[in-house]
Amino acid sequence: MSDLRGHSPRRYVVDVSGRRVLVGLTLEETSEFEGLDASLPALGGEAHGAELMPSAVEGRWVELYDKHDKAWIKWKADLRAGQEGNSSFFN
Repeated sequence: MSDLRGHSPRRYVVDVSGRRVLVGLTLEETSEFEGLDASLPALGGEAHGAELMPSAVEGRWVELYDKHDKAWIKWKADLRAGQEGNSSFFN
């Protein structure tokens, strides 16, 4: 599995309730993602017996990261198109 951490900045926004969340994620998902992110060991330069299949924790981390990343891409496109007021990413 590729280590995506550190390759893309975290993209936080303030939701409608004034809480800091990752774009596209709820407060609960943001908290879960941060916990998972902190619990995963960083991948080193060498893969000593690396697993081909991600663990359940890694799989959930990827699921949340993917949801956030897709929402970020759409949100940035909406900003460029001048539609930021119509964004559905503020939970």
